Amino acid sequence: MKTKQENLFASKTLTYFMKLAETMNYTQAAQILGITQPALTQQIKKLERTVGAPVFFSIGKKLYLSDAGRTMLNTTQQIFDLVNEALNKVQQSTSPTSGSINIGFLSSMEDSAFETFFIHFSEKYPNIKVRFVLLTRREIWEQLENNQIDLAVMYVPDQSIKNWRSYDTRKIFSDHLMFLHHDQKLVGKKKVRLQSTNKSDWVTYPPDYFIAQLLREVYKNKMVDEPLSRAQFTSPYQIVKFAEARQLATALPYSFWLAHQGEFKMEATAFDPAINFDIAFVYRQDKGKIPRIARFFKEWDAFFAEKDYQTVLGNSRHL
Repeated sequence: MKTKQENLFASKTLTYFMKLAETMNYTQAAQILGITQPALTQQIKKLERTVGAPVFFSIGKKLYLSDAGRTMLNTTQQIFDLVNEALNKVQQSTSPTSGSINIGFLSSMEDSAFETFFIHFSEKYPNIKVRFVLLTRREIWEQLENNQIDLAVMYVPDQSIKNWRSYDTRKIFSDHLMFLHHDQKLVGKKKVRLQSTNKSDWVTYPPDYFIAQLLREVYKNKMVDEPLSRAQFTSPYQIVKFAEARQLATALPYSFWLAHQGEFKMEATAFDPAINFDIAFVYRQDKGKIPRIARFFKEWDAFFAEKDYQTVLGNSRHL
């Protein structure tokens, strides 16, 4: 017969509990976890039977952690931190020239400079296997938290991420948004005021994407009406293709525009004031001590010291 500890660790109960404690919403937590709401409810009831006390309670439609739930959450976080620390310590004892590095890359970002670097890195360190996967913001954060990826490449600052205490960032490139349009009155102008960008209809990223949220915040803070979005796509390639076909406007990162500017029929103008953000590595603090990851960063710095990131982007134009 299984002990209480075995019952907890033999299933995903603790992971489900932590996600519900993070969202405080059964529907949202179930969607993130990729399970049904009844399945999540069943797992929480299983946890409560094991600990012998309710871990959540409701007042109206709002969900709260009970005293037992807060104790369970703190303990579970400590357990997960200890497991991740143990994994990192084991990895730190490995060779700097062999093993694997798992990198999660935000799927809506321009990746051509990374492709160029990975070819160089693979030729120099053939025994280090780099696994490079395209992920959404939600997937990146979940896989960082669960130690499924070593490094994330994403836009920062990302206000949707609340738990930064265990993480470090390493800036890759200072980026900004470009206004892509068909307005002949703006041709030749280096900058465009925000008030002049909502006269045309747009094609945009979905509302929960970093760029869409950044733009929404900028228009709100400047008290300017947001442009009307006629369509939404998750890929910058799709956005450009649709915008050109339907004579719509949009906003995309300078890094993407730089890598593909020769292929655009649209005009590109910088925003005034600039809409800035960074591309950065995000990783658990101990990850930088793992020999092969330290070697990866050292090689990265040396590679882009010879040709900076912007130059590599400008030399890698393809759609």
